[in-house]
Amino acid sequence: MNTFKLFIGIIFLILTFSVSAQTFTFTAIPDEDESRLVERFSKISDYLAQTLGIEVTYIPVKSYAAAVTAFRNNQVQLAWFGGLSGVQARIQVPGSQALAQGYEDQFFKTYFIAHHSTNITPSENFPNAIKDKTFTFGSKGSTSGRLMPEFYIREHFKQAPEKAFTRVGFSGDHSMTLAQVQAGAYQVGALNYLVWETAVSEGKVDLEKVNVIWTTPDYPDYQWTIRGDADSQYGKGFTQKVQHALLNMKDESLLKRFPRTSFVPASNSDYQAIEDTARAIHLLQ
Repeated sequence: MNTFKLFIGIIFLILTFSVSAQTFTFTAIPDEDESRLVERFSKISDYLAQTLGIEVTYIPVKSYAAAVTAFRNNQVQLAWFGGLSGVQARIQVPGSQALAQGYEDQFFKTYFIAHHSTNITPSENFPNAIKDKTFTFGSKGSTSGRLMPEFYIREHFKQAPEKAFTRVGFSGDHSMTLAQVQAGAYQVGALNYLVWETAVSEGKVDLEKVNVIWTTPDYPDYQWTIRGDADSQYGKGFTQKVQHALLNMKDESLLKRFPRTSFVPASNSDYQAIEDTARAIHLLQ
């Protein structure tokens, strides 16, 4: 009996060690240039590792679709998604949960920007003058750079972007959208308002060449989403521990990297409107 108990004890220790030695891995949609993202999320990785007491690794990806795929395949267990990519990920991994969003993500918006050569002036009303111009979205999977601007374009022009504009592009990320419109490669574009505001504050925008011409109504956007099987992988209550760590991220230097003033609780139901919009314009089947 003592031998049996010793055997069971050894097995328990082995299992406990293997669980504690696991690496918790996360990624983020590539909505800005890679160097900025690596700088931001390397610091977040350090914070989570210290708070959760396990090894945490950030894995960069090349596209929004790649972030969703990595989540689906359990290559990552947590992800900083946009509204649409989060919906896509949770559909593909049942039981997954939106845990936290930036305070600002409850009231997110898209800026439509135009090159000065268009002579389009800022307005509170949808800018009908953008019709028959060249237009660039961000990533095809972006909420603020594609889903919401396309929704309003279709709503106002009653036709697809390919019909409303002389040329339509997908820059890949918000920073590139800004660069392309500022350079005149596209006359008009749509991007995440925080990327614009950050670039302006850092002196990276030539306001003589490009300006904001319209702001969409608010909508919910970015969030942290965790896989539904996280507790079975890392132990009972792990999901709650991760949420607690995210909500208690108070270090201003970390928050400024997003940039967000704080993180607040999020739930899957917060993004039902995003899912409904995506289905309405056939970005979700």
